[in-house]
This record gives sequence, C-alpha cells and structure tokens, in this order.
Amino acid sequence: MTVYLAGPIQGMTDLECKVWRQEARVLLERRGCVVIDPLDRDYRGREDEHAEEIVDGDKDAIERCDLLLVNARQPSWGTAMEVIYTKLIGKDVVAFTDCEAISPWLRCHTTAIYRTLNDAI
Repeated sequence: MTVYLAGPIQGMTDLECKVWRQEARVLLERRGCVVIDPLDRDYRGREDEHAEEIVDGDKDAIERCDLLLVNARQPSWGTAMEVIYTKLIGKDVVAFTDCEAISPWLRCHTTAIYRTLNDAI
C-alpha cells in the first residue's frame, strides 16, 4: 500500500511539519507501506515561484497513492485541496485530529477520522 502524508506545510516550522511525518513514515514502513511525503519536495518560502510545480507534483503523487493520511489538527488550504482531490478520484482518506469540533467538510470527505496518528495507522 502506498500512503501520501497530507498536512500543513506552508508557514510551518520544521518541528510542526516534519516530526509527525517522520513518526508516520516509521510506523507505516514497519507495516510494509510505501510512503509519499510532499515535504520531500520542500518549497517553503518559495511557494509563489513554484505554485504549478507544487500542485502538479502533489496531484501526481496522490494519483499514485492508495490512501491519503491526513494530519487534520489545524486547517490548511493545501491539505483541504488534497483531501477533496483524493476523494474526487475515488481514493480513501483517513484523518487524525485531537480537535473537539470537526468540520462537516472533513467528515464528509474522509473514510475515517481518528484522535491520534497511531490510531489512524
């Protein structure tokens, strides 16, 4: 199974966007999954000059994945677009968030929502 890691990147620090991805990669690879991490193509601070490259690369990666794993702890335009795109092309979306109030949009466009990364995996 190939899993795409979706979650906030733009405007985030390394700690905010890399730690959960590193943990997810380890847990998923232990289960034999292939991980696609959009942060491997880190464009932070250069998004305006590479907008089409970023979006086209993300869409291509999503098309190659079997599942989108979403860190939904905070809103992100890019993550929201990845969720919608993944759902529209008929693939599963699994999210995790510790938020008490979950957006109806997230509920309607995910296969499942869990409280923690470990539970989602």
